[in-house]
Amino acid sequence: MMPIAVLSAAILQLLLAGTFFVIPVVGRRLGPDAQRAAEADIARQGLPAALLARHRIDFGASRASVVLAMSIGVCLAALALLNLSGSGTGRILSWIFQAVIFVLGCVIMPGEVFTTRYIKAAFHKSDDPGLRGLDVEAFVDAAAGAYPSWFRGVIAARLILATVGSLLVIVALALPAVSGYFA
Repeated sequence: MMPIAVLSAAILQLLLAGTFFVIPVVGRRLGPDAQRAAEADIARQGLPAALLARHRIDFGASRASVVLAMSIGVCLAALALLNLSGSGTGRILSWIFQAVIFVLGCVIMPGEVFTTRYIKAAFHKSDDPGLRGLDVEAFVDAAAGAYPSWFRGVIAARLILATVGSLLVIVALALPAVSGYFA
């Protein structure tokens, strides 16, 4: 019988993998609309729409980011299946991979959840007075409006699953190893 800790870890890995499939597909499909909405809001505020591109702000998903996200999703799904099969290799690789995902969750993914705060901070440091006076919240909200209402929840879920979930996976997969060692 499979330990509940291993089953729980695999479920967390599969849920996280799902977010790595959904987010880039939706971002790739609706990103251009979101970018246009943000640029329209920038123009409404009296600044050139090209301002976002000049500062490398893109509300979509590039081909490279889609491939990377899908690859991470495939790895997570494969690890979950290895763990469900009782593979010790899956457990060890999960410890390593989940630690990497945890770091990504702490360093990169908060920018996807707290977009307005990150952009405001960057623009506040700018020498350009136009950027410092820009209503960041307005153009971020305009971009977010191009996405389905549930999309922000999936992005937040990915952050939680990548951070807290990764820690739980690591601990859950350590439990059967430790109990087996002492048995």
